[in-house]
Amino acid sequence: MFISKVVKDSHLGALYLFLGMAFFGSATPISKLIGNELPILTASFFRVVLGSLFLLPFVAKELIQDIREIDKKNWGFISLISIFGMVGFTVFLIWGMKMVSGVVGSLIMSVTPALTGLASYLFLKSPLGKRRIISLLLGVGGLFIVNLFGKKFGFTQNAQSYFGAGLVFLAICCEAAYTLIGKKVTDSIAPLLVTFLASTLSIPLFLVLAFFDFGDIPWTQISLQTWISLGWWGLGTLGIGSALWYSGLSKAEGSTAAGFMSIMPISALLLSYVLLDETFYPIHLAGISLVLASVTLMSWVHASEH
Repeated sequence: MFISKVVKDSHLGALYLFLGMAFFGSATPISKLIGNELPILTASFFRVVLGSLFLLPFVAKELIQDIREIDKKNWGFISLISIFGMVGFTVFLIWGMKMVSGVVGSLIMSVTPALTGLASYLFLKSPLGKRRIISLLLGVGGLFIVNLFGKKFGFTQNAQSYFGAGLVFLAICCEAAYTLIGKKVTDSIAPLLVTFLASTLSIPLFLVLAFFDFGDIPWTQISLQTWISLGWWGLGTLGIGSALWYSGLSKAEGSTAAGFMSIMPISALLLSYVLLDETFYPIHLAGISLVLASVTLMSWVHASEH
């Protein structure tokens, strides 16, 4: 695979992790735009179809032979990635984002680096070390600043808002599981193949569930913005984003990758201002600066180990 071969360079590996998380972060405001006009399951179905179509040319050449070489254990891992990374993350995120603002969604996503780093240490026995701990603390500290001023974004304290926030949190739990399981399976299988198979496995389930929505959707009234957003949600966040992230992940420790996950909520936050026209506050610059310092340190750790 082209990307998995090029990623042998450690600097490109760090770049792939950075860009992969930036693309994933765009899913938060994009999913809100889509959820305003399309049912959750229908939008999710189109997402995995578009992502699979994007990845197909990269894996098609030796697809049958590659599939035959996958053992039962790895099929189990790929199935879990499909359940958590494709079905769980997609449905929980778009459902939750229908109830909260793009900025609130990005704030909730800010716990992803700490959640993933801790889970990687507990379940994968990934080393932490002094520099990784400092990097993680910088990232979490920067994101804490953003959270500290979260009230300025007008989070409505009612049952619906809390339920929506809980769904977004479940989405990032799925994202953490997606990353950790992916780390195990991509040790022996090309990242692009894993992503393609996981997304393809989820298509039949989404098709069955979304089928009941198709007849009630006013297709001709759906805006061009929603179609473009849906295209990016599938091609950009799932297709390109997964390819970049898993390619970088195959050359990094889980705890290293956790540091780069700080980019996801920052990407979501910045794009919420641009795409959803939500309010920017100067105090957020302090949080963003700490997150960038975190990524810089983690990039240096990553490069020094390869």
